[in-house]
Amino acid sequence: VQLVESGGGLVQAGGSLRLSCVASRSILDYNAMGWYRQAPGKQRELVASITSSGITNYADSVKGRFTISRDDAKNTVFLQMNSLEPEDTATYYCNAKSYRLVGVLREYNNWGQGTQVTVST
Repeated sequence: VQLVESGGGLVQAGGSLRLSCVASRSILDYNAMGWYRQAPGKQRELVASITSSGITNYADSVKGRFTISRDDAKNTVFLQMNSLEPEDTATYYCNAKSYRLVGVLREYNNWGQGTQVTVST
């Protein structure tokens, strides 16, 4: 699958951005879609995820500010980011995750190329 992110950019603290991730195949083929981020010198971390049944999960640092959603008909996942803080500055990556039982349960990840989000003070 190809995942193409868009919507990143430069925004002032307190502002909003909406990220989009378009997949080249049905996102219903995956157990979950998610957004991760990686800041310079830091590990990649989960921001938010949404399962094929619509169950969402958020990092504590973004709860109440970010909302993940999906449009299965358009093979698209969104991340609405409000009340942005300088600490949210990072490259944001779209992720498609699936699990398969191959002797043992294995996790498979697909990644987009990333989109830069920069929040200024």
